[in-house]
Amino acid sequence: MDLSGKVAIVTGSGRGLGLAYAQRLAAHGAKVVVNDVDAAVAEAAVKSIGGTAVAEVVPVGTSEAAQALVDRAVGEFGRLDVLVNNAGILRDTTLWKMTDQQFDDVITTHLRGTFTCTRAAAVRLREQGEGGRIICIGSPTGQVGNFGQTNYAAAKAGIVGMVRTWAMELARARITVNAVVPVAATAMTETLPFVKPYIEALRNGEELPPFARRELGFGTPEDAAGLIAFLASDAAEGITGQAIGIGGDRLALWSHPTEAVVEFADGTGWSADAIADVWPDRFAPSQQTVGQQLPEAPQ
Repeated sequence: MDLSGKVAIVTGSGRGLGLAYAQRLAAHGAKVVVNDVDAAVAEAAVKSIGGTAVAEVVPVGTSEAAQALVDRAVGEFGRLDVLVNNAGILRDTTLWKMTDQQFDDVITTHLRGTFTCTRAAAVRLREQGEGGRIICIGSPTGQVGNFGQTNYAAAKAGIVGMVRTWAMELARARITVNAVVPVAATAMTETLPFVKPYIEALRNGEELPPFARRELGFGTPEDAAGLIAFLASDAAEGITGQAIGIGGDRLALWSHPTEAVVEFADGTGWSADAIADVWPDRFAPSQQTVGQQLPEAPQ
């Protein structure tokens, strides 16, 4: 999986998943622009990678920040080949307590930041005329929802929706666009009750049990980094518009939303009473759950 000669931007790559992505891309030969809002954190990340990385300290969200990242890649390394949209924050609270600012902060970083960075990267990649790779980071919360994460769920669902559109719009330019849906031990997952014991185990230097790595698909950030390197490579040339899950020992392809049940009226449309008549037998059995449906841990 040789990425020699390729240049990548990884937003939010000072720590956690983003750092693992940047390190893995560099390990396969890519030059990397590391991004974080904390200069000390960004520089530490660059040092951990070595001479093939530089830092661009800027909060992702605005068009100016996106252009600064692209300009840094081109200015330092002469080109751009890969963008990984990873930057994100959490402002968790229930709907009735969530403020406008909490909603806007998450949407700005995740959704607007993914849009502005992808737009800036797409302009450069189309100018180069040699194709490229855009990898956007989703979440199980965006796929199925999660209590207390209105803002985050909206942003992550929106990212996957944009990925499907961009895959069509950029196909002629040979630019692939995919979403990765990772699950890993990071600062953004340590508050989830069902993974707290496993995060504690990792902190203590213990190995995760097969249940965590397989059934929960939960592991370290490094466990998720191989998928990023793969999607950035020439081997993934024919993959675009997909949402791919990764975590622990689990690799999964998410389906697109699709109609589960279809019924037709007899030329008069559907009245409320007609829907009430048909729903229990035809639609109710196919209603879908919300939230992650997790298996019980073995006793």
